[in-house]
Amino acid sequence: MTARLPAALAALVLLLLLPLALRDYFLHIAVQVLLWGFIYTAWSMMGRFGLVSLGHGAFLGIGGYVPALLWNHYDLTPWLGIPLSVLLAALLALVVGYPATRMRVVGHYYALVTLALSQVVLLSMIALRDMTGGSLGMTPRSAGRASWYALQFPEKSEFYFLALALWLAGLALWLWLERSMGSKALEAINEDEGAAAAIGIDVMREKLRVTLISAGLTALGGGAYVQYLMYVNPETVSGVGVSLQIVFAAIAGGMYSLLGPTIGALLTIVLAEGLRVAFGTHFIGAANTIYGVLLVLFIIFMPRGIAGLVEGLLARPGRPAAAE
Repeated sequence: MTARLPAALAALVLLLLLPLALRDYFLHIAVQVLLWGFIYTAWSMMGRFGLVSLGHGAFLGIGGYVPALLWNHYDLTPWLGIPLSVLLAALLALVVGYPATRMRVVGHYYALVTLALSQVVLLSMIALRDMTGGSLGMTPRSAGRASWYALQFPEKSEFYFLALALWLAGLALWLWLERSMGSKALEAINEDEGAAAAIGIDVMREKLRVTLISAGLTALGGGAYVQYLMYVNPETVSGVGVSLQIVFAAIAGGMYSLLGPTIGALLTIVLAEGLRVAFGTHFIGAANTIYGVLLVLFIIFMPRGIAGLVEGLLARPGRPAAAE
């Protein structure tokens, strides 16, 4: 047994018991940290290999809107609506990612393509106002009671365990990708795409594979987030602002570490709540402004994020290494 396993089990027990110790407001914060931690982890699966997407707001928006629309208009349970949104997000990622990969659109150009995609999805949601409610947003039809079919629960503790399960699944997928041969291939592609292709790595397949996984998981997180809030509008789940928030949180927390994106989720949510309490409606857009400033500072001074900084401090010479 490794030294990390008992600590992981103890942390899991604490997380399972957390709803017993928290009041509704703090439980609400905990649910949001888990859901956004899952979404940021999905982005980091691409970002850590140099595939910097500024358009994950598009996939988040699809995940948020599609299940709500199918439920409101066709009475289709979110248990089917959310998987359909995941498939749609993956299809959109394929439609955009395939030509970009085939034509070797990389670096800043790839980031701009994805940024445009996010804005196109946001504008589409606003334009389809008869269905989506436009910029005012929409509310999924209430089941009137706790309902597994509608995936609606009046008690936050019930949704907390769903969010916890989703977050743990995201961590498991991150570890699977980290330990798979695809991880080594993606690292080689990130270092030198031409050299990777020369040694037999299928560059297009590997880049598309991680892109589709990341896009699908982001849509899954978006569907769960809207089911929790029971409200959605274009600005909260799509567009440039949300996409940059995802990038900032993953980088600030540490996209190269398993728990880094979750640390980023905790940072962004606490920051947003603090600004809401401090400024109220007097400084609208303060969060995005501060995200931008902090993102620049983190990239310059802490490129591996908070988790990377902590890992570096623990790995300093003279400290006893953890038993493997």
